[in-house]
Amino acid sequence: MYSEQPGVWDIIEEEINKPTLFRNRESLTPEHTPETLPHRENEIRQLVSAFKHLITSPGSISQRVLIVGGVGTGKTVTARVFGRDFPRKVKMKTGIDVRYAHVNCHRNRTLHNVVADIAKQLDVPLPTRGLSVKEMYDAILGYLEDNDVYAIVTLDEFHYFASIAGSDAVYFIVRTYDAMDTGIKRLNFIFISLDTQKLSLLDPTTESYLLRHMIKLNPYTSDQLYDILKYRAQEAFYEGVVDDEVLRFIAEYEGVDRNGGGNARHAIEILLLAGDIAESEGSGKIALEHVRKAIMKTSREIITVAESILYSPLHELIVLWAIIKLLRRTGKPFVKMGDVEREYEMLCELLSEQPRKHTQVYEYVMNLKKAGIIDARTSGKGTRGRTTLISIHYGPLDLFDKYIEDLIYKRMKVSRK
Repeated sequence: MYSEQPGVWDIIEEEINKPTLFRNRESLTPEHTPETLPHRENEIRQLVSAFKHLITSPGSISQRVLIVGGVGTGKTVTARVFGRDFPRKVKMKTGIDVRYAHVNCHRNRTLHNVVADIAKQLDVPLPTRGLSVKEMYDAILGYLEDNDVYAIVTLDEFHYFASIAGSDAVYFIVRTYDAMDTGIKRLNFIFISLDTQKLSLLDPTTESYLLRHMIKLNPYTSDQLYDILKYRAQEAFYEGVVDDEVLRFIAEYEGVDRNGGGNARHAIEILLLAGDIAESEGSGKIALEHVRKAIMKTSREIITVAESILYSPLHELIVLWAIIKLLRRTGKPFVKMGDVEREYEMLCELLSEQPRKHTQVYEYVMNLKKAGIIDARTSGKGTRGRTTLISIHYGPLDLFDKYIEDLIYKRMKVSRK
């Protein structure tokens, strides 16, 4: 006998009226910039000290500071909090106009795109006609001079920009004022990198410029992560939703002193997912079992790689998906470039996308290698003919496969709206 099913309107109404555990879910997302940064106070002090000249003797130097640290050590959020609050304080104390720009060098892979983004964030008016990099850069410097403005520009994931754009592009940015006969230096930089080894491809002089003022961020201990999670949980959840026991459990799982990664982003991601699981199960609070389920659904490697591929072009993601699928299907440690191209073409057909030519596919593979997502090497003895052998050393690949698939379909959905 047919029983009346709820209509779409009823389902929507039911979901809207469900009680939520979250007061402010956004405070657990990677994009959130918190009001305070537990256990990064010393690094903020170092940044203030480095840029104090903008108060005491503005324009006397062009400061360049390098922030290094592993994934989830707070590099980006430290720079963003400093860039949000330091210009306000300078304005209040002196009236000097200091502006902050934060450029993601993975999304802006070329020197042209980096300079264009700097201009956009500093509100530099550029003509609609296409300008060269030098013309845009001169326009930025001219705007700062004409309007008596100083700027701090952060180039995030700078190691990626250095490996893709090359040493000449880095030289252009890092040594802005070297060839300029000017007494007032209005442009200052913060460079963010995973480690100093990523910058070893630069010429020694440019590398020494970057290493002169370096701030190193170490992985978080379990006690430090507990404090961070406590602060974020108070922002994110209603009172009584999450106990200290749950926060300590996550902190000890991730803390570097307990053989974890010391990755605050991963710890916060686990807390967010545990909250989602608890809410979906109709629970009034987060239990340890919800955290265990959240940990099972996450992978340190995937969280790490997720940062590197967040702004990758669609077809670069499809190439990566093809590599993952081949490795899973064959069970071999390496797959050949030719097989990857064939798998990529089949996936493009599945997705109704026009496949790119061999040269572009090879460039995508090299970009993925430079970003540390895959390993690619030329075959040697024992392999018939010379080809590129591609591998992924971390896992589990089934989780990675699903993650990339979801990311591709989300990207296509957004682009086709």
